[in-house]
Amino acid sequence: MAKKNLNEMSFLDHLEELRWLLVRSTIAILILATVTFFISDYIFDVIIFGPTDANFITYRFFCDLSHALGFADSICVTEMPFIIQNTDMEGQVNVLVWTCILAGFILGFPYILWEIWKFISPALYEKEKKHAKLFIFVSSLLFFLGVLFGYFVVVPMSVNFFATFKVSAIVKNQFSIDSYIGMVKTSVIASGLFFELPIIIYFLTKLGLVTPEFLRKYWKYAVIIILIVAAIVTPPDVVSQTIVAIPMLLIYEASILISKIVVRNQKKVNG
Repeated sequence: MAKKNLNEMSFLDHLEELRWLLVRSTIAILILATVTFFISDYIFDVIIFGPTDANFITYRFFCDLSHALGFADSICVTEMPFIIQNTDMEGQVNVLVWTCILAGFILGFPYILWEIWKFISPALYEKEKKHAKLFIFVSSLLFFLGVLFGYFVVVPMSVNFFATFKVSAIVKNQFSIDSYIGMVKTSVIASGLFFELPIIIYFLTKLGLVTPEFLRKYWKYAVIIILIVAAIVTPPDVVSQTIVAIPMLLIYEASILISKIVVRNQKKVNG
């Protein structure tokens, strides 16, 4: 059956297209989740629980950085004074299943983007449709960079902060596996999606919902929010907070630049 023209498609036709987008994306995620199940030992022992080791690469980097800046061992991590425990009968099974699904989503993100592109492409001009490969590549690259940023920067800093924070020496930190995995998943996915901000701003600008002036007007509020987030997820030292905040500020500035380019190109097209 030939695909209908955008002008011929009813609201129900759009819903049908969206339904199949979700179905195909879900199938892809489940297939990749099944694949990751066979390497789940490596995913948990090396990747997910990597930041619980004081010798994790991020902690070593910050320790070397503190020495280079003349701070001695002020931000060096020597131990992780906590344990991770399972308190639910089916806890570890649930963690395994949902972690594999999350891994499937991360690995399948380029395919999901391709499905989204196919869904929105009928509303685009022919010249814009030619940029499908560039859209998939740039969006996927930004997402994976965000995931890496979340894993190598946000997660270790969060783990170190919460592991060493105490209201009293009497209290011992014993985190549930659900709590730990939840923190890792939230940090990684949130960072990945935040790095998609330039792409989101691109489409919002094309739709006329966002302007460079609007983004610049609320720049100071964005800075405050970013600094608050950086302060929450990092230890209470300026170096760590700066390392987290700078990439986020650069992403926001890149979004403003992209919005300006879109507006300028639209003005040229409209004469």
